[in-house]
Amino acid sequence: MPDESKPKEEIQEEITSEPGEKVEEQVPSEEPETVEEKTEEVAEQPEAEPAVEEKTEEAEEVSDEPVKAEKPKVAKKDKAEAKKEESSKKKDKKDDDFQYIVRISNTDIDGDKNIVYGLTSIKGIGMHMATLIMEKTGMDRNLKMGKLSESQIKKLQDAIDSIIDDAPKWMLNHRKDYDTGEDLHFIGPEIDMKLRDEINVMKKIRSYRGIRHERGLPARGQRTRANNRHGLTLGVSKKRN
Repeated sequence: MPDESKPKEEIQEEITSEPGEKVEEQVPSEEPETVEEKTEEVAEQPEAEPAVEEKTEEAEEVSDEPVKAEKPKVAKKDKAEAKKEESSKKKDKKDDDFQYIVRISNTDIDGDKNIVYGLTSIKGIGMHMATLIMEKTGMDRNLKMGKLSESQIKKLQDAIDSIIDDAPKWMLNHRKDYDTGEDLHFIGPEIDMKLRDEINVMKKIRSYRGIRHERGLPARGQRTRANNRHGLTLGVSKKRN
């Protein structure tokens, strides 16, 4: 029997500690500490959120600044400048042997044009005459004038000089010459010289066409009552009462 003189707490300890039984030490549970740590982490999270928001706002401000600075640069560029840059790049890619100006029959031809269209820039040669010259020489019509060699240019010049022998009569530009009566074809400055000489001949013989050329009036039967009016008599005057 336990002594009554001892306090109740000591009596309970003796009862629980019976012989042959091990007393399990009460290990303090770590759960409250972990719960406290979690609560502290949860409490810390809302404090970190405004810092992230501030960073995002700063990033947006930084990202907006370069965009605003780039817009005026793009607006300043004109279409003409872009075309000039493209044309300069194309010219740099061309070979060193490319001729930008080709001279045939005393006329300068652009080297970027095809052969057919380049020959039409010569006075006295049209599309029909140019195609006839290409068939005679047997050259590629898609070639550009600037890529032609000296031998090819000479070949074209020879074909132009002897075009009277190969072209049909209806394609020639000066048929039935005044002096010889032959069908001829003039090219380049020869056309203007021949035209001037023939007008002077008509003026000397005092033909109707020569007189009309002298007076500066139309020579092929056009009317002058409504059109081609010039001089002091121009205008309509009212009748005086």
